[in-house]
Amino acid sequence: MTPPPRKERADAQRNREAVLAAAERLFIERGDPDRVSMDEIATAAGVGKGTLFRRFGDRVGLVKALVEQRTEQLRADVVTGPPPLGPGAPADVRALALLDAMLRLKLETRPLMLALEGAGSGSPYQNDTYELWHTELTALLAEARGAQNADFLAHALLAAVRSDLVEHLSANGTSPEEIHDGVAALARATLADGQPSSPNA
Repeated sequence: MTPPPRKERADAQRNREAVLAAAERLFIERGDPDRVSMDEIATAAGVGKGTLFRRFGDRVGLVKALVEQRTEQLRADVVTGPPPLGPGAPADVRALALLDAMLRLKLETRPLMLALEGAGSGSPYQNDTYELWHTELTALLAEARGAQNADFLAHALLAAVRSDLVEHLSANGTSPEEIHDGVAALARATLADGQPSSPNA
């Protein structure tokens, strides 16, 4: 029988929270995690550098932990939360809500998301969360408009909220509202271009 996971000690939990808070603050202040050293993070968090490396491995490990912290609530909202993200809303409404929530998260954490998407061998498709969102969006598209091309269309819609595109548009003066409007228009057009076949057709 597999023993239950060991509960994290209170001091270890406090250290983890202090490190994540310090890292997020410094990453966002500098605009790029690569501009922040592990020494600076350890000092700001009040922990030893060895503790930092043992817990997170490296700067990419810290970025992943921060992004995971930010996406935990979004995952919960999608799986068990109330409409429009959670079960109970129509699939097309949920798909629009998911893309909107993902875009909002990426706009709020631009340096972190950009660093994470670049960490998977330089490909946003190899980071830890991409497959999760692609699977969820594919299922919603298949329910809303039929299974044909749902896999590809999910990739295409996720490309519209990629962090490098969000960064490019933001740097060139496109407002968050304009980006949200553009993503919503693309998603609505995709959802409207095809409906599940009627069983009586």
